[in-house]
Amino acid sequence: MTRKVVLLVEYNGSAYKGWQAQKYDVPTVQENLEKALSVIANHKVSVICAGRTDSGVHASSQVVHFETDEERSERSWTLGTNTHLPSDIAVVAARYVDDDFHARFSALSRRYRYVIYPTALRPAILSSGLTWTYKSLDVGAMAQAAECFLGTHDFTSFRAIGCQANTPTRTILNFSVQQLGQYVVLDVRANAFLHHMIRNFAGVLMTIGAGEKPISWAKQVLDAKDRTQGGITAPPTGLYFVDAEYPDHFNVPSRPLGPHFLPYVEEPEYALSR
Repeated sequence: MTRKVVLLVEYNGSAYKGWQAQKYDVPTVQENLEKALSVIANHKVSVICAGRTDSGVHASSQVVHFETDEERSERSWTLGTNTHLPSDIAVVAARYVDDDFHARFSALSRRYRYVIYPTALRPAILSSGLTWTYKSLDVGAMAQAAECFLGTHDFTSFRAIGCQANTPTRTILNFSVQQLGQYVVLDVRANAFLHHMIRNFAGVLMTIGAGEKPISWAKQVLDAKDRTQGGITAPPTGLYFVDAEYPDHFNVPSRPLGPHFLPYVEEPEYALSR
């Protein structure tokens, strides 16, 4: 009998050309995960994720599903699969779910965090897992500027030129900018995202935080609906896929928000719409 399994997967994306397997011989997270799962399942496994990540982008809780007709324990899908994965990819949870579950199409929202390390001298440890800037950042100004992104907007100014989405309209459900220990963290939850959207948010907000543009510039960029007015695209190194939200009846496993070197903060109850 064919059953559906959902996984939570953590990975450091530094060594990979993104999540999605490609026809060219380049390393991807999906390719490595499918190979490892295929060994445990004794058949070729194809996986679908909640949100594809770009080259150099990480995940602390990517949601993935696949189908199998082999009976394995949930423990086997985690520990067994991990023995066949490189050290920078790990399955951290597994559960059998209903046949109508879909990692992408069942998701109510997706959530990313962008981690910035503002300090005078560059770090050596975790250098591939955060975005360093030598500039001091005004976190309050960044948070105030980010408020204009809440709600449903045309985010053309924040999508990559090559973005293939059918529409630039997205709904931002929550957007916070806060100091967590020595890090400045952008925390964004939306129904869906455009290509490079978070990194373009980060580029604008870091410019404002550094005092190079006024707070009002964020709204000006949004209203322009022109990517050329949006400033730099921030590096991928600080970006993490941290959560996808599903209806409760699917009973998808969850874990504390990552990345896990950040100080823990109590999570508010989020509404699904603004």
